[in-house]
Amino acid sequence: MGTDTAASVRMPAAFCGVVGLKATHGLASIRGIVPLSETHDHVGPLCRSVGDSALMLTALAGFDPLDAMSIPSSAANYFEAIGRSVSQFRIGIPREPFFAGLDPDIGAAVDEAIAVIRKMTRSVTDVTLPAVNSLPAMLADVYAYHANYAADPERRKLYQPLTLERILEGAAISAPMYIDARRRMAVGRNIIADTFASVEVLVTPTTMVTPPKVAGALASPPSEPTLIRNTVPFNALGIPSISVPCGFTRAGLPIGLQISGPRLGEARMLALAHAYEQATAWHQRQPSSGLVRHN
Repeated sequence: MGTDTAASVRMPAAFCGVVGLKATHGLASIRGIVPLSETHDHVGPLCRSVGDSALMLTALAGFDPLDAMSIPSSAANYFEAIGRSVSQFRIGIPREPFFAGLDPDIGAAVDEAIAVIRKMTRSVTDVTLPAVNSLPAMLADVYAYHANYAADPERRKLYQPLTLERILEGAAISAPMYIDARRRMAVGRNIIADTFASVEVLVTPTTMVTPPKVAGALASPPSEPTLIRNTVPFNALGIPSISVPCGFTRAGLPIGLQISGPRLGEARMLALAHAYEQATAWHQRQPSSGLVRHN
């Protein structure tokens, strides 16, 4: 299980060659987790297969009246989507910004994945998504939770410097800025439905870059906006997304393909993810750990 505010289920899934799922915002209760930004937070499974993810989501989904973000929804068996025909699916490809500046290996793998999907579906067409800058809302949410801890000199020392720096950025977000960001998020979540009037699902790369090496990341933290560029829009829009393995880099690192559906459209998203998974063998390949076993 993982929590995903901007990427933290789908990005590690893509980097590790497994499946990572976040459902529609509010479908799975986040009560009990340490919040980062309730307006963006999701909880979801990381699994070996799309089928396992569907089983997990069936157990997770449901209205929780004690979770302020929870939404009413009918009970569903999401595993029933596994094996469903996708031959009549229309696939939307949002080129901007999701395909700009990709690592070449990621770009090649995703192009190949789209070619596979094109053969099993009705059509593939470019679409445009509403741009939603939800960062002010996210920063304010983060600061609201941590403000009292950060104000305590002893507890403040427990934060890592980079974490504390990011938390304190939220102190600069005024109430009008926060309300404006929340309003823009709400409008974006409304009008994204227009996109799905012409397509069933969206397909993008999960990430635009490959994971940095630990030593390099510790010496110089990677650009967070770069890491989450392809994932955070779906948190802001509140729609479901899943990352499935779609290849490996020349260095042997896994690559993820992100499939997203409309609000409460988990079934069609899972159907395409499973169909693609079964049409390829990437989910069966394990990356080399680089470790040497000594008997």
